[in-house]
Amino acid sequence: MTASAFASQVTDLARLSAQSGRRTLSEQTGVDFSSNDYLGLARSPLLAEAVRDALARGVPIGSGGSRLLRGNDPEHEALEAEAAVFFGCERVLSFSNGFSANQTLFSTLPQRGDLVIYDELIHASAHEGLRIGRATHVAVIHNRADAFEDAIVTWRSSGGKGKVWIAVESLYSMDGDVAPLDDLIAIADRQDAVLLVDEAHATGVFGPEGRGLASHLDGRDNVITLRTCGKALGCEGALICGPAVVADFLINRGRGFIFSTAPSPLMAAVVRASLKLLQSAPELRERLWHRIRIAERIFEPLGATVTGTQILPIIVGDAARTMDLATKIKAAGFDVRGIRPPTVPAGTSRLRITITNNASEAQMAALGALLATLPLSA
Repeated sequence: MTASAFASQVTDLARLSAQSGRRTLSEQTGVDFSSNDYLGLARSPLLAEAVRDALARGVPIGSGGSRLLRGNDPEHEALEAEAAVFFGCERVLSFSNGFSANQTLFSTLPQRGDLVIYDELIHASAHEGLRIGRATHVAVIHNRADAFEDAIVTWRSSGGKGKVWIAVESLYSMDGDVAPLDDLIAIADRQDAVLLVDEAHATGVFGPEGRGLASHLDGRDNVITLRTCGKALGCEGALICGPAVVADFLINRGRGFIFSTAPSPLMAAVVRASLKLLQSAPELRERLWHRIRIAERIFEPLGATVTGTQILPIIVGDAARTMDLATKIKAAGFDVRGIRPPTVPAGTSRLRITITNNASEAQMAALGALLATLPLSA
């Protein structure tokens, strides 16, 4: 029954296996060099205490409905108000996760007749939103600010009349490099465009009090930022930050918001506590940055690309060899994941090393010693 009913799926899985592209789930084992829990808050007693406090004051676990029905809890309202102050924007709207937030943002805000110009390495959630949205969209060369402006000029010279949206990530999670945000906002100003910045991997790590790489742009009427809560903040959820009209429009037109059960009020309370920790515990970021500098000295001689961020990829190239190396490394007690297409372009499969407060300096040195014994280069 299964083979005949799902023959095409079986065939596709076989094809993925033959191409070393089939994915499976694996448990969290070994020293953490793969998570996005950059500040080490996900298992922190600080946030565990926030959970206990919230439960003690009666914060519910489940929301019971969408925000537009009965699911709008005071914790959601408090989180959005406090986050707006923290990030220096007019309004914040919270979502259950970054994928849902990005998908809703890109499928709802840009209208028919508009143009979305996006960096070719932008996250899959943005692609999904663009796929179901109404606007024309075009990719440009990664991190080339001039390519964005050229695309705008070309589109307008061919008759394009709508709004232009420039979409980037501030920190790219597979390469560890950062976007030229100052150049891009200058282009947005010149071309009457809106800049959309995904701050998922920069929030909590960069900027004053962990406000991100785009923190100096917050509060502008042509900037929208996305801050996710499931990475450095150690929680879950996402915050769309920008002008009040953006939140109002998503509440009224964003199907991913309207028809989705509201995020857990308990998690909203924990995110509030995490934002307070960014302000009151600078030692969390200081510890991380100390480890990043040590990691750069350890892993750069082994072939890691050092970009001044917490993400250090080692490009291997071949997908099968990358996954074989990742298996050997994990067997030795270090959780380093292999990344392969379609997550990264063909021929650029890599070992993605992330530096977090979950791994000690001694453990980083031990991983470096192991990698020195492996054939990492082609």
